[in-house]
Amino acid sequence: MSSRSLRPVREKAVIFAALGDETRLLLLAKLSSGTRYSIGELTEGTKLTRQAVTKHLRVLEKARIVHGRHVGRQSLFEFDPKPVNEMREYLESVSKAWDSALGRLKSFVEGDPAQ
Repeated sequence: MSSRSLRPVREKAVIFAALGDETRLLLLAKLSSGTRYSIGELTEGTKLTRQAVTKHLRVLEKARIVHGRHVGRQSLFEFDPKPVNEMREYLESVSKAWDSALGRLKSFVEGDPAQ
């Protein structure tokens, strides 16, 4: 398999890894409101340090789920739903493929000659 054909797989893996952390999911829940937040605002009301929030935001940025923009002296972060929507579509296609495979298996096991 070429490195070019592995690229989409790697991109999906990065997104899944980014979404596989409770802290990052909590940050995304807050960011999904559509409001831009500073690191300080994302840290408020949590036991997390600014450094920890920054680390998690960098992982989300690498996965293209969050974008940071410098405004004055602070960075504001916002949610980008496109990668999450792409993953939802991917999971739906995998689900359909499994449904089809299970349907064929059921027909085979039950001896349905139409299949």
